[in-house]
Amino acid sequence: MSSIQQFKQADIHPENGLFSSTKTLIETFFYGNNVEVVLNLESAYRKAEQAPNTIVTDVPVKYADKLGLPKDAKMLVGNDGKVVGRTSAARVIIGQPGVNQKYYDGLLREALYQATKQQFYQGNVVVGLDEQFMIRSHVLVPEGFELNLYSYLLNFQIETDQWRTRYEDSQPFNENDIYLFANPEWTHPDFPHGLALFDPIHNVAAILGLRYFGELKKGTLTLAWATAHRNQFVACHGGVKQYHLADRKFTIATFGLSGSGKSTITLTKHHGRYHVDVLHDDAFIIHQDTKKTIALEPAYFDKVQDYPLTDSRVAYFLTLQNVGVTLDEQGRKVPVLEDIRNGNGRTVKSRYVTKNRVDVITEKLDAIFWIMKDDSLPPVVKIDDPVLAAVFGLTLATKRSTAEHVIGDVDLDTLVIEPYANPFRSYPLGEDYANFRELFQKQATACYILNTGAFNGKNIAPEVTLASIETIIEHPEQFVPFDSMEGMTYLPIDGFVVDFTQGAYLEKVLARMQDRLDFILKQDEFNALPQEAAQAMANVIASLQKLI
Repeated sequence: MSSIQQFKQADIHPENGLFSSTKTLIETFFYGNNVEVVLNLESAYRKAEQAPNTIVTDVPVKYADKLGLPKDAKMLVGNDGKVVGRTSAARVIIGQPGVNQKYYDGLLREALYQATKQQFYQGNVVVGLDEQFMIRSHVLVPEGFELNLYSYLLNFQIETDQWRTRYEDSQPFNENDIYLFANPEWTHPDFPHGLALFDPIHNVAAILGLRYFGELKKGTLTLAWATAHRNQFVACHGGVKQYHLADRKFTIATFGLSGSGKSTITLTKHHGRYHVDVLHDDAFIIHQDTKKTIALEPAYFDKVQDYPLTDSRVAYFLTLQNVGVTLDEQGRKVPVLEDIRNGNGRTVKSRYVTKNRVDVITEKLDAIFWIMKDDSLPPVVKIDDPVLAAVFGLTLATKRSTAEHVIGDVDLDTLVIEPYANPFRSYPLGEDYANFRELFQKQATACYILNTGAFNGKNIAPEVTLASIETIIEHPEQFVPFDSMEGMTYLPIDGFVVDFTQGAYLEKVLARMQDRLDFILKQDEFNALPQEAAQAMANVIASLQKLI
């Protein structure tokens, strides 16, 4: 089996690196008298259905029987309070500079003691959908948050007889099972925005004072990605799809923050123009030797802002968070979508929403797309130099979305840099840089930047982006030089003219590239980057300065 849940008694001692004080604190709580294990999805559904904060709609769940749900299962709605997104400011990672483990262990001991007065429910899932990578995850949520438990068991792969057998046959790793303790009722005066405490080396986390379901999902992925990273995988926050063409296959991966267009690109059907297999739109890993890509979750956690109720894909919704409910013309309770109630309305969708869903792709990636919202870049730029390709992923420039609960006075329209579109990294940034550089160098994976924001004041519509991807697949020779910038070309598109003779535009490009170089240079010792990263961006800036 992949991860370790049981130990020989002789191996339970302080010198065993699989144990830590934080891991022991969190795991111990799972064995208390106040914990009830929820064994299957039918039981989880019934508990969520009867919870006081649940709204049971009149919309049936499609393929309920295939999912292991009761035949009469309906879409369930649950709403949080003021916060309707993930709170990145609450994250604390043990092992990183400045984090005092003894202090947080003390907080955690008290939080766990207070929680003994509550009833908890435990769910068990498998993260990773191929025998080359499977890790077991255990989650605890208190009474009153049954809908979050149900969503968790839908989002990941709940343990069944079939999956237990597959798990037993999977690649073994010297890694702990994941243990995730969640108590949204926790409060502390020093943590008014909650606390998401991670010990990634030992695969445990405590999600305290945070109601949003996405904290459970991304918390689990944080630990699963870290585990994969330690075991020769590249951890990826993105989507993967494979195009079946007449004479070949073409596999792409897209990397972008929520709201950037990642899911739209990954899940689009191209009007039936191609046969397309979809791996996932949010979380996958790539094995560095076999080149295999593996999905970590069967379901999708998607924003509902682009789904009118009449959209055929709504039939595949299972649970919904932070959305409204109203009555339709037949008096049935139905969800109110398109973010009418608030921003970042969400749903857990079943895997059946994608017709050709796969859990693993054995062929290597042909192309990686960094999705940005940088208005200095045309809709599509190709990066031919492997080092520069890794550097542009390292300095992926985009905008925050309502998926994140931002603390303080932050302008959501301001560009931010989020390396490799992954704010859930728990290990040094330089290690991700090395992994992606290797993908481009050794696997000859092509690299493109997709600007899904605006260029020269003109919005880049999804249709433009999708048509550009089709051009890349069918006619990659159409790229032209991006002026004097060596190793960079762009795709000419009507209405999006690149003109470096315009001084204002040249200054904008220079400023954006300087922002990237400044980001590289300001990294601390923990996230230190090799000199080649800074030099590659400095070379781009030097080539632009010659045009002034």
